[in-house]
Amino acid sequence: MTSRSPILRRSRRLFALAAPGLLGGCNMVVMNPTGDIAMQERNLILIALAMMLLVIIPVMALTIIFAWRYRKGRAPETYDPTFDHSTRIEVVVWSIPLLIIFCLGVITWITTHTLDPFRPLDRIAPGRPIPPGTEPLDIQVVAMDWKWLFIYPKQGIATVNELDLPVDVPVRFSITSTSQMNTFYAPTLAGMIYAMPGMQSMLHAVLNKPGDSWGYSGNYTGRGFSDMRFQLHGVDRAGFDRWVAQVKASPNALSTGSYLTLEKPSEKAPVMHFSSVSTNLFYQALNRCVAPGSVCTADIMRKDRALDADHGGPFAIDGAPSSPATMSMGAPTNATPAAAVTPEQRDAGLPARGPAKPGTTTAISLPVPGAPRAARI
Repeated sequence: MTSRSPILRRSRRLFALAAPGLLGGCNMVVMNPTGDIAMQERNLILIALAMMLLVIIPVMALTIIFAWRYRKGRAPETYDPTFDHSTRIEVVVWSIPLLIIFCLGVITWITTHTLDPFRPLDRIAPGRPIPPGTEPLDIQVVAMDWKWLFIYPKQGIATVNELDLPVDVPVRFSITSTSQMNTFYAPTLAGMIYAMPGMQSMLHAVLNKPGDSWGYSGNYTGRGFSDMRFQLHGVDRAGFDRWVAQVKASPNALSTGSYLTLEKPSEKAPVMHFSSVSTNLFYQALNRCVAPGSVCTADIMRKDRALDADHGGPFAIDGAPSSPATMSMGAPTNATPAAAVTPEQRDAGLPARGPAKPGTTTAISLPVPGAPRAARI
């Protein structure tokens, strides 16, 4: 054991010297964002870290100071056996944490609204507002087992495991999943967004620098999870147009049949290009009715609401006579509002909510696929 000790010591020294070089190859993508949303989130992390260090550093320093000053064998300069309270100490001990909590609360309140993934962007970068009339690039995202499908509806193309974005162009993602709960995560672009079957999440983001990076699922989904990644390419506008033309030259078309084949679980799926996309494919994927003969969940919910209305149920679209059961689900109203169509009803093809009659129960809206909001992680 003694003969091996020098070898172990030398190995440890070599490892200590080599560690910085090995870590130098790591790319902390969260700390090196290329998009404005990711930049704001990175800054939020640094601000929270700095405010926590305001407490941690003094505590660690005072721990060393107290241990040295009041060490065994050192006679104290003053000793007061009756000491039990110090207003100055109490003020310091309580005021600093309260100020930090207050500052973190204000920052959290502001960023919760400004970084809401459903909120349209109001700037491309700091000091660069979005020009009036700018249309965002729409991209529909479908999380599959274990691959990512990206549909560009305006361009009429689709890709698998490849996402190309033009620099300084606002992007509006509509996100859903086929069978499992996933998280859509491109660290250099924005934060994590849940992708859930039968529901639609949204994300507004923008890429400010050209370059290549990766995106992936941040939610474990089974055997092929580790390879559920996609390439993220940031290009200029001319480069994006060339890429769209390249995809359009592909002989493959994303029909309902090819979608059903693509939907089957597969691991390490390669990049695929589709020059055309079946009409309303994302809507069918969202409502789980891509297979021929299947009924969309939006249609099922509309029929259920209509049936509930016929029986005077609490989830009727129109006002229904009040009863003890319905009164427990909603509040009676004497107002007679004008008929209106909510965005959820319009997306699902539901009729307008009729005016309520005096003494009836206010109808309660069921969630429609596409309506639920998912928070940014």
